[in-house]
Amino acid sequence: MAECKNLKLHIAMFPWFATGHMTPFLHLSNEIAKRGHKIIFMLPKKAQIQLQHLNLHPNFITFHTYTIPYVDSLPLGAKTALDISISSVHLLSIAMDRTREQVENIFQAKTPNMVFYDNARWILEITKQLGIKSICYNVVSVASLAIAVVSTCNLPKDRGQRRN
Repeated sequence: MAECKNLKLHIAMFPWFATGHMTPFLHLSNEIAKRGHKIIFMLPKKAQIQLQHLNLHPNFITFHTYTIPYVDSLPLGAKTALDISISSVHLLSIAMDRTREQVENIFQAKTPNMVFYDNARWILEITKQLGIKSICYNVVSVASLAIAVVSTCNLPKDRGQRRN
């Protein structure tokens, strides 16, 4: 049992590019860091400036920034969901998918034991290949996830109407 108490982990955090996702990930990071574990918190540079004051354990939590790749029609300079309208979220999602190579390089260089993520489904492919444990940490409700996953566009028009 003493071995478990002395085990120190190196954890990577890769939240969706929205303050409402990054903030709970940082709160979790603070709780984990309080126990002596090292955290690499991955986020866009602009978000680091906004969240820096919430890092209660800078000796254990290291911010690692990356570049948001260009996506046609995504507003120039858009780095987080705060920078776009709701109708452009799909473009930011494309940008997140285009960070895959950067993220994989960070994981290879930093060699975390585990990764917490939420929206980047491809994280599983990278972590499996590198032998890293991955944890899907969703900070939104199940109803919100269902709306994102299940397309209501393909539902029959008479769905929900009572049939006699």
